[in-house]
Amino acid sequence: MALLEAHAVVSGYGDAEILHGVDLAVEDREIVTIIGPNGAGKSTMMKAIYGLIDCWEGSIVFDGEDITDLRADQVTERGMCYVPQRENIFPTLTVQENLEMGAYIEDEVTEADFQAVWDRFPFLEERRNQRAEAMSGGQQQMLALSSALMIDPDLLLVDEPSAGLAPDLVDDMFDRLVEIRDETDTAILMVEQNARKALRTSDRGYVLDMGENRFEGTGDELLESEDVAELYLGGA
Repeated sequence: MALLEAHAVVSGYGDAEILHGVDLAVEDREIVTIIGPNGAGKSTMMKAIYGLIDCWEGSIVFDGEDITDLRADQVTERGMCYVPQRENIFPTLTVQENLEMGAYIEDEVTEADFQAVWDRFPFLEERRNQRAEAMSGGQQQMLALSSALMIDPDLLLVDEPSAGLAPDLVDDMFDRLVEIRDETDTAILMVEQNARKALRTSDRGYVLDMGENRFEGTGDELLESEDVAELYLGGA
């Protein structure tokens, strides 16, 4: 059984159905990317998985447990974290306070927990007492990732990790995601508009279009597909 299995998921907002029976899976220690045009339902799928919106039909199973009807906080307690594209830090709190908020389900946050972050992102230790709003966009994204990792999740959901980053920081962001997977054994499911770079980083990928599965395969298979390139990657 896969770590995450979503089957025939139907969901949306109000009376608007956005997802029309989407399937996807994430195995242990995999990086999986969802790509597709704007309005395809990519972020909606992430929110349905994490319990931020209701799953109207279908099922979501995480680590062998049906979590279809659980709230986001209950999903977090089971070992899944979500980093949204926007508003993913507490800007008026310090770096260390943000990390403490990320570990809110833990009974105690030890210096060893912080040290694991400092070892991975030394610049955060230098700014541990600095308010998060004073950092650059790239640094804030790294802080958001670090906060999510404070509970050592089995699965990390990341929505548009490269959004708003300077071009020279985009490759670094994807490298960091690979490091996180390799060093922590955390599987990653991400939505990303920079499809080519994301697929090069990913073990597998899904293409959504109009709220439905269109293509799936390994990262290399999707990159090499003429249909995927023509329709979703801006040509071959």
